[in-house]
Amino acid sequence: MGKAYLRTITGSLFLGFVLLLFSCQENEDPGLDARVAIDLLDVKYSEDRSNQLMDVYLPANRNPNTTKVFVWIHGGGWVDGNKSEFKGFRPWLEEVQDDFAYVAINYSLYNISQGTNRFPTQEEDIKKALAYIKSQLPAWNVSDYVVLAGGSAGGHLALLHSYKNNEDNLVKATVAFFPPTDLTTFYGFSAFTNLLLENIMGGNPTNRKENYFNGSPLNFVDPQSVPTVLFHGDKDTVVPISQSKILEEALIAKNIHHLVEYVIGQGHGFSPQTNKELIGKMQGFLDGVLE
Repeated sequence: MGKAYLRTITGSLFLGFVLLLFSCQENEDPGLDARVAIDLLDVKYSEDRSNQLMDVYLPANRNPNTTKVFVWIHGGGWVDGNKSEFKGFRPWLEEVQDDFAYVAINYSLYNISQGTNRFPTQEEDIKKALAYIKSQLPAWNVSDYVVLAGGSAGGHLALLHSYKNNEDNLVKATVAFFPPTDLTTFYGFSAFTNLLLENIMGGNPTNRKENYFNGSPLNFVDPQSVPTVLFHGDKDTVVPISQSKILEEALIAKNIHHLVEYVIGQGHGFSPQTNKELIGKMQGFLDGVLE
């Protein structure tokens, strides 16, 4: 009787231990296996608005010592576009980049019909996105070497964050394709530009002078600014090439490492072959400054 009772108790304890063990294993967060490539799509970086999403592409065999992070901000005049734009650039990047993770960001777009999400809503979204990325670096098993890039309005936002809001030095270099850099001088380029800026900025450079100043990357270049890459076509009828040239002058004056190339005969958007060539040149520059 005593032995049977002990066997029952022992068996119950063993069964309880096994159930507890399996329960712990099932509830345990396995983390993100750094040995395999993982795509994290539509990741929320803030709960403020529904569009605050990012796609994260983590490479296989990544580690926090060598795996850099390339962040892309889409264009669209601050009123259109989304993070899917990055899909066109990704193959060209992967051809020349080794051991990079990629992040493509959405941000709140200005709503023309409702007049909502005026600037600096977009700037604030990029700040939130970069803060979220920083918080996730250990979980993603990647380094804090971040390159912030974008085209057109995305290039403007990349430059603005890199020069103005990079207090934690997370961004180590910035890349911009045909970006607006000084909203005050950008105003007046065309009737379309004036209408767009007056709506987004809440007025013109005279009655909203501070808004235009604070939204212009050019005004925040200083001797500590990050290395910068600029590409602009000389036939650009959307953002004049002068926007990159005035920024180039400021980078030279402040002795900032930079690569600038003006593409002859092309406008606001380059051919696939040109994009491929420019991205190769960009990576050659980044390899030198991100060692």
